[in-house]
Amino acid sequence: MVSLPAVLRSNSLIPSTLPPKLIALFVGATSGIGEATLLAFAKHAVKPRAYFVGRSQTAADRILAECRSINPVGEFIFIKADVSLMRNVDVVCKDIKAKEKMINVMVLSAGVPSMDRMTSENLHLLVAVQYYSRLRFIVNLLPLFRYSPSPLRRVVYVAGGGREGPVDATDFQALRVPLLQIRGHIISLATLGLEAIAKMAPEVTFVHDYPGTVKTPLLNHMVGVSGFLIRTYVTLLGRWVCVPIEESGERQLYMATSARYPPARGAKGEAGIEEGAEVAVGSTGEVGSGVYSVGWDCESSGPPVVELLAGMREKGLVEEVWKHTEGEFERITGAGKGI
Repeated sequence: MVSLPAVLRSNSLIPSTLPPKLIALFVGATSGIGEATLLAFAKHAVKPRAYFVGRSQTAADRILAECRSINPVGEFIFIKADVSLMRNVDVVCKDIKAKEKMINVMVLSAGVPSMDRMTSENLHLLVAVQYYSRLRFIVNLLPLFRYSPSPLRRVVYVAGGGREGPVDATDFQALRVPLLQIRGHIISLATLGLEAIAKMAPEVTFVHDYPGTVKTPLLNHMVGVSGFLIRTYVTLLGRWVCVPIEESGERQLYMATSARYPPARGAKGEAGIEEGAEVAVGSTGEVGSGVYSVGWDCESSGPPVVELLAGMREKGLVEEVWKHTEGEFERITGAGKGI
């Protein structure tokens, strides 16, 4: 486990170790973990420029005021958008690409409580937000990472690293996947999708992490028996099992900046803060592979997950997942490889 003091010590070195004027994008940052991570970034970064995307202008106004209070010389820009739709993602990305030539950090944490709704683009809403939308942001903005002169090029994908499960290759959208298997299916889909993108951009780090149980507003909107059970669990045992929201934000920032998670094309300490920690084991089981499946404690997934993913690779699922993903992008937007 990477202790909280070690996380805070590493983050405290951001002002003196990383260059000023870092540029970051936070998707799903008007509440919960995304908001906490944005505030941690505002606290530690020197003269940063941070874009954050969400649906609530009211929440954004509050967060903007807090960010500017924490970091008066930073720039904080809110973009209002429903990112469950790929066409909206493209609009947001075009706006950012028109203004920026590089990005250092992207944190993807948007979520929805619904398990059975479909979007107007004929995607399963849950998978649209937790997979397709996030991969679309990465694909669209990958050039801003790849051609950045800064050595810090990091994507943090807040979902379920270490909780990967079997994938139904006949139903990537999870329209027929049993309820108890959907979580593992989507999590594996994400890790495999990130591995596919990492082949195109080995100079970028991709961290897929599980934040643990965190009390966020999303819990209040979960419906059905599962929502009731989760809320009851958190209410009764939250004091002992929940990760405090502020700690979660600091841990996400740690994963976005620590040299513990280097890109595949790079050396230890080249991209991030060197706080004395060993380089993490990647999703392939190799040290420093560039894609990391990480638990709430910032530690890499163990052998069972590595073996599960290895079996999927042997079956060609990385290629199948990516072919399917590009196909859906092409169907919806007309641009399978991004804008």
